[in-house]
Amino acid sequence: MSTAITAQQVKDLREKTGVGMMDCKKALEETAGDVEAAVTLLRKKGVAAAEKRAGRAANEGICDSYIHQSGRVGVLVEVNCETDFVARSEPFTAFVHDIAIQIAAMNPLFVSSEEVPEAWLANERDIAADQSKDIPEQARERAVEGRISKRLKEICLLDQEFVRDLGEKKQPTIDELRARLSAEVGENITIRRFVRFELGGQ
Repeated sequence: MSTAITAQQVKDLREKTGVGMMDCKKALEETAGDVEAAVTLLRKKGVAAAEKRAGRAANEGICDSYIHQSGRVGVLVEVNCETDFVARSEPFTAFVHDIAIQIAAMNPLFVSSEEVPEAWLANERDIAADQSKDIPEQARERAVEGRISKRLKEICLLDQEFVRDLGEKKQPTIDELRARLSAEVGENITIRRFVRFELGGQ
């Protein structure tokens, strides 16, 4: 016997995820009315849908700036989408501003791990190997790769956890937030580049 899904449940789920009414209804039916399970299901589908859109040209978008209240840190970031309509939408502009704040707070060095130069990785690998020299040889390589993976999550924007607490059980990464927005607006969303200035920095 299937669970009866109410219009209010669908509305609540849509407000939480930004996904269309029919997709929300289907997700609730698949999860027997469990809203949290439906959110997880839609997030998984959203990521999959965003991956399908990844090859589409994203030539519109906006540049946003953020200056920390103390005036010591400033950020410029460019985020792209496919149409001017989405670029002017509130969800998109809010996302871009959140990204600028994230960069100011967390000081990433690269947008994604694909951008990390081989020379940088080689240097970090040498440091990790030196830090792991007391670990038994059979476990040393795994320890080195574990240190590198942890470091990449710290310095790559897309792999960082979002600084603002969303009240979720697991804090989403920036890439997960990007995928959610992509699912919501139905367009490919890419964080193209950023620059972060800090008073007295290089």
